[in-house]
Amino acid sequence: RISISCLLPASWHFSISPVGCPRILNTTLRQIVVIGILAAAVSLLYYSLVVIRNKYGRAYRDKRFHRYLARVTDTEATDTSNPNLNYGIVVDCGSSGSRIFVYCWPRHNGNPHDLLDIKQMRDKNRKPVVMKIKPGISEFASSPEKVSDYISPLLSFAAEHVPRAKHKETPLYILCTAGMRILPESQQKAILEDLLTDIPVHFDFLFSDSHAEVISGKQEGVYAWIGINFVLGRFEHTDDEDEAIVEVHVPGSENKEAIFRKRTVGILDMGGVSTQIAYEVPKTVSFASSQQEEVAKNLLAEFNLGCDAHQTEHVYRVYVATFLGFGGNAARQRYEDSLFTSTVLKNRLLGKQTGMTSDSPYLDPCLPLDAQDEIQQNGQIMYLRGTGDFNLCREIIQPFMNKTNETQTSLNGVYQPAVHFQNSEFYGFSEFYYCTEDVLRMGGDYNAAKFTKAAKDYCATKWSVLRERFDRGLYASHADLHRLKYQCFKSAWMYEVFHSGFSFPVSYSNLKTALQVYDKEVQWTLGAILYRTRFLPLRDIQQENFRGSHSHWRSFSFVYNHYLFFVCFLIVLLSILLYLLRLRRIHRRMLHNSSSTSLWIEEGLPPQKISGPL
Repeated sequence: RISISCLLPASWHFSISPVGCPRILNTTLRQIVVIGILAAAVSLLYYSLVVIRNKYGRAYRDKRFHRYLARVTDTEATDTSNPNLNYGIVVDCGSSGSRIFVYCWPRHNGNPHDLLDIKQMRDKNRKPVVMKIKPGISEFASSPEKVSDYISPLLSFAAEHVPRAKHKETPLYILCTAGMRILPESQQKAILEDLLTDIPVHFDFLFSDSHAEVISGKQEGVYAWIGINFVLGRFEHTDDEDEAIVEVHVPGSENKEAIFRKRTVGILDMGGVSTQIAYEVPKTVSFASSQQEEVAKNLLAEFNLGCDAHQTEHVYRVYVATFLGFGGNAARQRYEDSLFTSTVLKNRLLGKQTGMTSDSPYLDPCLPLDAQDEIQQNGQIMYLRGTGDFNLCREIIQPFMNKTNETQTSLNGVYQPAVHFQNSEFYGFSEFYYCTEDVLRMGGDYNAAKFTKAAKDYCATKWSVLRERFDRGLYASHADLHRLKYQCFKSAWMYEVFHSGFSFPVSYSNLKTALQVYDKEVQWTLGAILYRTRFLPLRDIQQENFRGSHSHWRSFSFVYNHYLFFVCFLIVLLSILLYLLRLRRIHRRMLHNSSSTSLWIEEGLPPQKISGPL
């Protein structure tokens, strides 16, 4: 016989005879009921665990996909009736005008390891809440008392879109860039003081003294780097083996072990006047000299994006360098100035008139074949005619890189920490995109060999043919004749800056040229609001802890508690049932013993002892 016991508040057991299956048919009804309840409880528990594991496991696996999908398709109007939605405002005061951006984000999820999910606010027509005014704020240097009136339309525009009840908790940041940097400090201070004095009188936004300032080019580059990597999801945690990771030596913790996290992307941005590069430096850097170390301090930024200053998983070391005069248009101007000066000097020495008349133009290898151009300086005109020699153009402009023989340097001999070319990724914006896409139609993944061939072919094509293609609409819609004429030069300039200036090998294959990320133009203001609101999640977490030590568990584990309640309920019900069955069995035995004793007494026999325990 095989005995099976259930040790619960009421002990109970039953026996199964090895004789065979027919014995089971003799099992009492209560035993069958109890076995069924036990089987149902075990099945329910198993089902609950499987469903929860599948639901949350699949949600975790698809988290990255859903976040990316949300960033691509997130064009819905912002729900301003949602009380859990927070808002933030950034005013970009540039050299040519000022723009205001309104951002929004839901309540933080309570995980101190995650950043706020900030995105641009959209109005009822699903358009980004952005407004621009002209001229630049620096134009009011001589009349700072008018600055608050100048910027008031932007703030009124934001006030109309942010819910009135949210105004007092909505941070406002007024950040001034290039135009204000060139003003004397006294004029900068006068403009900022007018803003800090007048804005709180007319608007209820959260606006303190530190919310209005002139930011450096380094700060602007860091904010741009943060914005791009945030949109690409590079600050998220991952266990996906397909994700590229990098070993990082966290700044300030040299004695600790290195950590592994998602690889961030570097950015290259070539505008009309300047070129900027920004990328993470994951390893501790070394310097060739003390002078180089001093220079590096102004180019390396170390910051913590996390809400807890003691946590190091969001500490980043980023190299940012801006090179004035290395933008596409400024470089062409420098090239023409040098061309004019050298040609005039040669003409004097040799007694020639090269370029001084249209009959004897200067042959410029950086213009398309037979294209004509003019340089005007000091009342003189120098005539150019293109020869379309891409390789010769590259050779001529190489000295404009101002490279030095010192190690770890780039344009103008400026310090540049080593780039791990085998485990890195860069995005090229502005001129990097225009040079590859507008005319050559090969934007996206950059390939040096294909780009060189396409640029050579373009430069060697006759200007009349290029004009005919332009008239037929074969180039990008926003490409104009200026782009066509200087495409040859700018292609050579971009190539030299990237490969000679920044020392990227021609075999480098991880550069993507782009105008937008996920169909959106990413502004540095997104990085600014991310950085400046980084401590807000800590406030939310503390509020949650204050409301109750178990509120976090309740909000994230409702499904677990739901199933746990049913399991506990079944166990208690089963215990009560078994206890009642035990009492019934004891009662039946007592009745049976009582009837047997009465029978023995009537027959005059002594009562017999009942063998076995009760």
